[in-house]
Amino acid sequence: MPRQAREKSKSGVYHIMIRGANRQEIFHDEEDRSRFLEILNRFKIKAKIKALGWCLMDNHIHLLLSEGTEELAITMKRIGVSYVWYYNNKYKTTGHLYQDRYKSENVETDEYLLTVIRYIHQNPVKSEKVKKIEEWKWSSCLGYYGKAIYPEGLLDSKLILDMFSEDKGIAIAKFRKFNEQINNDSCLDNTSDEKVRLSDEEAREEIGKIIGKMEMAQLKSFPKLKRDELIRKVKRIEGISQRQAARILGISPNLIFKA
Repeated sequence: MPRQAREKSKSGVYHIMIRGANRQEIFHDEEDRSRFLEILNRFKIKAKIKALGWCLMDNHIHLLLSEGTEELAITMKRIGVSYVWYYNNKYKTTGHLYQDRYKSENVETDEYLLTVIRYIHQNPVKSEKVKKIEEWKWSSCLGYYGKAIYPEGLLDSKLILDMFSEDKGIAIAKFRKFNEQINNDSCLDNTSDEKVRLSDEEAREEIGKIIGKMEMAQLKSFPKLKRDELIRKVKRIEGISQRQAARILGISPNLIFKA
């Protein structure tokens, strides 16, 4: 069946989520995250989009974007292809990095715009990556708090901050209070997607169910076909990262990526 066309946002603003295929990690280190933001900034300038917010997690990305001079789907394709080229070249791998096409929702009201930006910024806290949202430097939160972020010039914070006050200092203080409120925000019907990662102990138990605890340490010496088949089963475990699996199995992360 042909894919259903996305409904156009009357405001031109969209909340976008990109997820790794089979929930695999999209980012493995700071260089990966920096490169994605550099790519986003490059196409922001080319397409004249506005980057109202973002959060880069391990295996998914949230973006809050305002459409520019071309269809946002075209801009997103350019961004996605550029990052996949970088990723595959760096990790010497091939194949799909993302899970299908990106998910998106229209942001049509000021009220929902504020809900989305708060939801995006609180992602790392709700996923238990950090205790305070400002501790996660891979979101737009610090930029809204008046602090330096990378790359400089990527964030377009004026639209949202002006909703709180025309005075920037007052706006930042009011935004911060709003941004850190305890809430039950749920966007993109994504309440089941934000899974808390398994601890190493929990992950080891789940891996053991697939491989067997006695054979876990011997996996790297298995024949390639058998090893890759087992690794693919491990990669499908909910809540386990590929780096974590590699550490527990005592194998190179590249073996995980390529299986």
